[in-house]
Amino acid sequence: MSSFAYVSINRQGKELRGTIEAASEEEAKKAIRLEGNIPISVMVQTAIDRDIRFRLSKPVGARDLSVFCRQFASILKAGVAIKNALLMMARQTRNKALSGAISNIQVAVEKGETLTNAMLEHEKIFPPILVHMVEAGEASGSMDIVFERMAAHFGNSARLKNQVKKAMIYPIIVSVVAAAVIFIMMIAVIPNFIEMFAGMDIKLPFMTRFVMGISNFFAARWYLILLSVAILIISYRMLKRSPSGKMLISRIGMRLPMFGSLTVKAMSSGFCRTLSTLLSTGVHMIKALEITAMTLDNLIIRQAVLEAGENVERGMPLSVPINSSGVFPPLVCDMIKIGEDTGDMPNMLNKAADYYDEEVKFTTEALTAAMEPMIIIILALIVGVLIMAMMQPMMSLYQSLGSSNIS
Repeated sequence: MSSFAYVSINRQGKELRGTIEAASEEEAKKAIRLEGNIPISVMVQTAIDRDIRFRLSKPVGARDLSVFCRQFASILKAGVAIKNALLMMARQTRNKALSGAISNIQVAVEKGETLTNAMLEHEKIFPPILVHMVEAGEASGSMDIVFERMAAHFGNSARLKNQVKKAMIYPIIVSVVAAAVIFIMMIAVIPNFIEMFAGMDIKLPFMTRFVMGISNFFAARWYLILLSVAILIISYRMLKRSPSGKMLISRIGMRLPMFGSLTVKAMSSGFCRTLSTLLSTGVHMIKALEITAMTLDNLIIRQAVLEAGENVERGMPLSVPINSSGVFPPLVCDMIKIGEDTGDMPNMLNKAADYYDEEVKFTTEALTAAMEPMIIIILALIVGVLIMAMMQPMMSLYQSLGSSNIS
């Protein structure tokens, strides 16, 4: 099977672009015609072409998946066959990467593949939790219910990520603006004062000399500062790619003042929500823990979940390794223990997820409220020091001129 990039025209005369899996170019054209479209051009897509297309297209996020699952569930409830439902979704999905993947899945399903196996061919688009939920839905014959649950799951995930991003974006933007203001003052404003002070026969205060020294360095070596910033950014990205670097970033993320608590609560919500969703459709506990671990960004928490799965496989109750890991809040451990005692683990996990969703919301609001005045005060202090450093010599000069006039 090869991948082909195609351009076709539908019945309404609209141009469609996408990719399709086929044994040959003729098979690809035949599959396009079966969809009711007229192929204009069909070309073999190389690995480089696929990589470039994937990188240039907008990434498929939790919100995109939520919309897809909700619409797909509605179409299935209306009694539409899966292959026709996929064709409809491919046409109306705005995200190009997701639309192309749905088109390929539709062709595979039409050839007799199960929806699960077809999705497995697009693991960069469809996360493991969705694939396994679809597998459970195919086995039970309740595909519409599965997609409804996944729509709610991805919707909650997208909302949670947006709340965390909201807490992070504000201080980052203000800090960047503050750094830009200080940089401009150092290379454009303060040098004018330096030229003026050079013609004055006065002893400059220490603060003024210190700021002038920094300004001279900025003006003469500004490229070194920009190079240092670029090196820091590149180093951070390289650090994120190495296993030890990811672990270090995960550890720091859990211990940062104010933000550490937000990270733990967000990860706890994601863990409980994902595990609850998988268990509610009959996925085995060990497999559910493995899939859940892969959805967690923090490597320390991910490792704790994987180790918990190993202990559960040995016959240990889940609440014991989760509690001994030391990374989850006590409420998570307590709710899991209650779920084990009552035999209603999915419901208990879902309640814990709802609780931590609210906690993330309140923590985000509190962080934003605390960060706003703090950043403004810090920026005001920095700018105030710079202004004071430049004004001190002028005030001293005015005072000396006033004293000489009086005498």
